[in-house]
Amino acid sequence: MEVQTNNWFSKKYNVGFALSGGFIKGFAHLGVMQALLEHDIKPDILSGVSAGALAGVFYADGNEPHQVLDYFSGHKFQDLTKLVIPKVGLFDLKEFVDFLKTNLKAQKLEDLQVPLIVSATDLDHGRLVHFHKGDIAERIAASCCMPVLFAPVKIDGTHYVDGGLFMNLPVSTIRRICNKVVAVNVSPLMANKYKMNIVSIAMRSYNFMFRANTFPEREKADLLVEPYNLEGYSNTELKKAEEIFMQGYKTANNLLEQLAVEKGTIWKENVEKML
Repeated sequence: MEVQTNNWFSKKYNVGFALSGGFIKGFAHLGVMQALLEHDIKPDILSGVSAGALAGVFYADGNEPHQVLDYFSGHKFQDLTKLVIPKVGLFDLKEFVDFLKTNLKAQKLEDLQVPLIVSATDLDHGRLVHFHKGDIAERIAASCCMPVLFAPVKIDGTHYVDGGLFMNLPVSTIRRICNKVVAVNVSPLMANKYKMNIVSIAMRSYNFMFRANTFPEREKADLLVEPYNLEGYSNTELKKAEEIFMQGYKTANNLLEQLAVEKGTIWKENVEKML
């Protein structure tokens, strides 16, 4: 579901960033964004899902990407979540909501310095929603709410989970309103070795399905950045945030330099814009 009767949808933007889901790998978004900014590629609007929404909101709140690492420094996964009796999820995100409320200057999406569209899945009605106004912390938590791992986030009587279920790379959300869209996909589909047991097979299948919806979105971007060096990081390893940041930073810098040398431009030609 796209909410079209609002200010952000009626405007035209030069450059938009679409930031994918990816849990702990979302810190690579910040590294990629840092490299893009250093190449004078600045977003006029952001579209984020899950970890991408989290990275995007701190930038939209007025922070340089590298500064965002400071907010998470010293924190552990357990600091931002609470283990609960698993009726609807293993962990509750109340601590995460409190963390966002404490560390963000803006409390509502419409008050951010850069427009941010946050995608989440309406679990009750089976549809994708794009939040553009309202309480930031609740909506970021909803977008980051991986099913089963986290209990669904309830907003105005509706339960929400991770927006990546429908669109893990939210390019379409801003494609119509942007001259150029930079897509950053920190969860590219990879078929690495795996163990032949029921849990490994189930998780591998889940990840394949989760990431498959990025394929059509990738084609709609004018510039696609995909770090393939992020496998092996545990989703609870907040202590490796800076290392993950640098992986994204290096990937983006290398790509931008390569495109400039080989093609003379970083932008794709004749991008098909599906309106």
